[in-house]
Amino acid sequence: VQLVESGGGLVQPGGSLRLSCTTSGIIFRILPMTWYRQAPGKQRELVATITKSGSTNYADSVKGRFTISRDNAKNTVYLQMNNLNPEDTAVYYCNVRTTMNNFWGQGTQVTVSS
Repeated sequence: VQLVESGGGLVQPGGSLRLSCTTSGIIFRILPMTWYRQAPGKQRELVATITKSGSTNYADSVKGRFTISRDNAKNTVYLQMNNLNPEDTAVYYCNVRTTMNNFWGQGTQVTVSS
């Protein structure tokens, strides 16, 4: 199983980024997918989840700014992040849980700074 995140980088406050997580080795279309993030010195926190049917759930801190989506044909989940602020600075991780395992990507750094 592989989860490969991409799309992170340095962005100014108010800017946007789109993260991608491309997966292999799982039956992507039947699994919920989740984005987490971990800021320096803080615990990893859930950012957004999308079910196999496309229902979504967000952390209060990102509601209205972030959008999670999925493309089952590409085995990829996305996180569109708008109106970014310095508190969004973190390493963002893609996650999938199966009945037997819990898989993580390597993470992609997002830095929001002027």
